[in-house]
Amino acid sequence: MDPVFIDIIALVLLFAGLLGTFLPILPGLLLSICGLLIFKFGTENTMPMMYVWIFVLLTLVSTVLNYVIPAKTNKKYGGTRYGSIGSVVGTLLGLFLFPPFGFFFGMLLGVFIGELLHDFSDIKKAFNSMKGAFIGFVYGTGFNMMVGLAMFLVVGYYIFF
Repeated sequence: MDPVFIDIIALVLLFAGLLGTFLPILPGLLLSICGLLIFKFGTENTMPMMYVWIFVLLTLVSTVLNYVIPAKTNKKYGGTRYGSIGSVVGTLLGLFLFPPFGFFFGMLLGVFIGELLHDFSDIKKAFNSMKGAFIGFVYGTGFNMMVGLAMFLVVGYYIFF
């Protein structure tokens, strides 16, 4: 296969992965890792294997953090364990029941319902907890975007320079 064609495929996957870090309809860093691997093993390039291992590790860390950060920031904003559990359960249910944006709304709704189950009379606390989960989501998305952008720039560097 033509190396230029492989480079183009890799860049398209990396760009789609970068878009997927904030568009929930695309698998994000999974596409980026695929683009990185296609570039590394599909062409004769000088990119060190160390980059592959670092980006695989960062992708795994990112996957875990996408579930943990909203739950932790929920607690920082006064949420309880019920809200944290609601965040994870809502994310998973929303992901499967209402794609493509269900994971986001499910997370927020899960935090809100979890907090109301803990103390039905304190709606303000439930909203603050939901705000914390939203801020955690923004942090997680920012981390994903940074990792995806780093992959795109590293592969772009080895293609063009």
